[in-house]
Amino acid sequence: MPITLPATLPAFEVLSKEGVMVMTPDRAAHQDIRPIRIGLLNLMPKKIQTENQFARLIGATPLQIDFQLIRMSEHQTRNTASEHMAAFYRPFQEVKAAGEKFDGLIITGAPIEHLPFEEVTYWDELCEVMDWTQTHVHSTFGVCWGGMAMAYHFHGVKKHMLDHKAFGCFRHQNLVPASPYLRGFSDDFVIPVSRWTEMKDAEIETAPGLRTLLGSDEVGPCLVEDTCHRALYIFNHFEYDSETLKQEYDRDVASGTAINVPQNYYPDDDPSRPPLNRWRSHAHLLYGNWINEIYQTTPFEMERIGN
Repeated sequence: MPITLPATLPAFEVLSKEGVMVMTPDRAAHQDIRPIRIGLLNLMPKKIQTENQFARLIGATPLQIDFQLIRMSEHQTRNTASEHMAAFYRPFQEVKAAGEKFDGLIITGAPIEHLPFEEVTYWDELCEVMDWTQTHVHSTFGVCWGGMAMAYHFHGVKKHMLDHKAFGCFRHQNLVPASPYLRGFSDDFVIPVSRWTEMKDAEIETAPGLRTLLGSDEVGPCLVEDTCHRALYIFNHFEYDSETLKQEYDRDVASGTAINVPQNYYPDDDPSRPPLNRWRSHAHLLYGNWINEIYQTTPFEMERIGN
């Protein structure tokens, strides 16, 4: 089944060319099935790139997905055209006022990890979003800074600055193979990492309801389940495209910013060679498993095919 996207959203053409099934809202309205509603609260500066990445993953499941784009109400992005934001995004306060409910919500990362949470300009509204998920969202997926923000808001788990950027592709271990979110996962695998902060295993372990599902000896906890708040927090980037780390590296080199070559990313760590994607299959597994769990457990009335 397809993911429902406006025909004019850039992701519609991108995913169509990749063979992902996409459908316009008008066509979806004629199908006798309630799609799973997934919201994307997009905090990243490159909105379109982030839309493509997450739409690609959640659109690969056998279920119809109604994909909704949400932004913070007052914060204005400087990196995406205002016309794009006005055409495709709704402010959170509008969504909240309408009383809408979502089967799932993804809260992305944001390049503000050097700031204390409380100093982020939209922190108060983000706290409102996180509290709102407890009554209006069945399952929430916090990604990188978004996941750390949720762990801090709900459990007081702090983020800690690293003395150097964790940057590259690092091996991770499957710590809870029986978890429904890890069906089909290998015992160990590679995940892209790009962050200046971390959360510590010891502090996660002492928080009630938190359980680390994926972790790395090199870069620490990665995927954390929060059973108390029906949430997953992932601190690394399964959603990254093959060249996302390269783009970050090239940007920093061009600006004169000190940056190490991303570890275990380029063949023989040679930036002149094209990087290889070694995480795509596990990325689809994780987000597919998340969507399946939502489908199986959502309390919202759902019309399944054939009913």
